[in-house]
Amino acid sequence: MAINELEMISPAVETQPLLTVTPAAVQIIQNLLQQRNIPNHALRVFVSGGGCSGMQYGMAFEEAARDHDRVVSIDGVKLVVDPTSLIYLQGAVIDYVDSLMGGGFRIDNPNAVSSCGCGHSFRTANDSGTESSGGCSSCSH
Repeated sequence: MAINELEMISPAVETQPLLTVTPAAVQIIQNLLQQRNIPNHALRVFVSGGGCSGMQYGMAFEEAARDHDRVVSIDGVKLVVDPTSLIYLQGAVIDYVDSLMGGGFRIDNPNAVSSCGCGHSFRTANDSGTESSGGCSSCSH
C-alpha cells in the first residue's frame, strides 16, 4: 500500500513533505469521524510542552481551522497544524498501530533525538536538558 504524503509547495522546484499519513491512520480517523457523527471536522495534530521527554504530541477534532493553521486534506480527511507545531512535526509519519497490548496512533518524528518509552513524548536537538533514556517511570500514559 502506498503512503499518503501531505506536501508543502514552495516556489522552489522541489517539495518538502509536511506530514505523511499511512492508510491505516487515515482509515482510523475516518472511522472516528463517522462514529462521533462529525464528518466535517478536522484532526488537529499538535505539539505541547510536557511529557517525560519534554514535549508531547496531541490530537483533537475541531470544527474549523484557526488563523495561520496549515490545512491539508487526504482521502477526505482534513488535518490542521499550527505554525509552532509544524516546526517540530515537519516530515513526521503518522501511523496507527494495533497490537495485543492495545492500539493507538504512533508518530515517527525525524526531528526527535529521543523519545519516551510510551511514544507520546519526545525531545529535539534544540531542547535543553539531559538525554532521555527512553524510560517511562514518570509517564502517565
